[in-house]
Amino acid sequence: MRAVLVGAGAVGLRAARQLLSLTTVEELGVVDIDDVARDAGVASLGGPARAQIGEILELGDGDVLLLAAPCAQRQLAEQALDDGAHVVSTSDATDDVKALLDHDAEARERRRHVVVAAAFSPGFACVLAAHAVTRFDHVDEIHVAKVGTGGPACAHQRHRALGDAGADWYDGAWLRRRGSSGRALCWFPDPVRGVDCYRGSLPEPLLLEAAFPGVRRVTARVGANRRDRLTARLPMLRRPHPEGGLGALRVEVRGRRGSAHDEYVLGAVDRPAVAAGTVAALAAAWIGDGRLARHGAGGLAELVEPTPFLAALAERGVKAAVFEGSSREAPGGRLVEVPTGR
Repeated sequence: MRAVLVGAGAVGLRAARQLLSLTTVEELGVVDIDDVARDAGVASLGGPARAQIGEILELGDGDVLLLAAPCAQRQLAEQALDDGAHVVSTSDATDDVKALLDHDAEARERRRHVVVAAAFSPGFACVLAAHAVTRFDHVDEIHVAKVGTGGPACAHQRHRALGDAGADWYDGAWLRRRGSSGRALCWFPDPVRGVDCYRGSLPEPLLLEAAFPGVRRVTARVGANRRDRLTARLPMLRRPHPEGGLGALRVEVRGRRGSAHDEYVLGAVDRPAVAAGTVAALAAAWIGDGRLARHGAGGLAELVEPTPFLAALAERGVKAAVFEGSSREAPGGRLVEVPTGR
């Protein structure tokens, strides 16, 4: 495999290291607007890594472009497809997700992959939802909540998402929701536990509705405190942590099994930058191995078989757990590792 990484930040460098350990990479180009960060990243990666200088990416047929920076995603994806390359993006910005999904027809025609939002959430959360869906005869609702950020770029995007309106999927229509509205106390695995979560410009409903077109309702929320909400429409007042902190996911699926209504709740606790880098690298490795479900643009809920993907993540330390006996009102039950047949 040959690959080009755009973004030598907290997520990008972790994705590159994971990719180098997952598969044989003949050459890994590294691009970043910060020359110092780029050169330091190349030095830390060693081996096949080298700096790419200039505005035109050096991509060839069958290469993988890994987008892990707040950059012009649409234009770079178009260039990659024109060069015959695949694309893996870690961006969770709704505009980026929509722009990349617009390349579905072109990517299908060219028999190339555009993996959208391959990060902590979406990404890991979408795979958890896909795994949960297999337990039901019919799925009615999917609800995602997330806490934490993977680095400065991720923190800035979370800040913007809280200040912008988003949309929930409800009975066949998109309902516009004001940013920082809809407070819900969501329970995550220890040590995070209960966190107030709010609506925002979050792409999870867009990706999950596309993956499960019969679902009645899809929502997403992100953890925030009072200061986050009050300043969401202003510039960030504090410099983000360079590595982010501890993060968590909660994915709740409700539906029918036989004649009974049931729910299945999955959770995960990890450093978002670590989990996002692992998810992105595994998606890129699966492209090289020909393991994605179809060509075209889409989220991981559509593109991977969830149980083997979760098993591969668990082998690299990114694990999910089931809330057994839990309910939406309380932490409930106990946590057990998601069974993946390993």
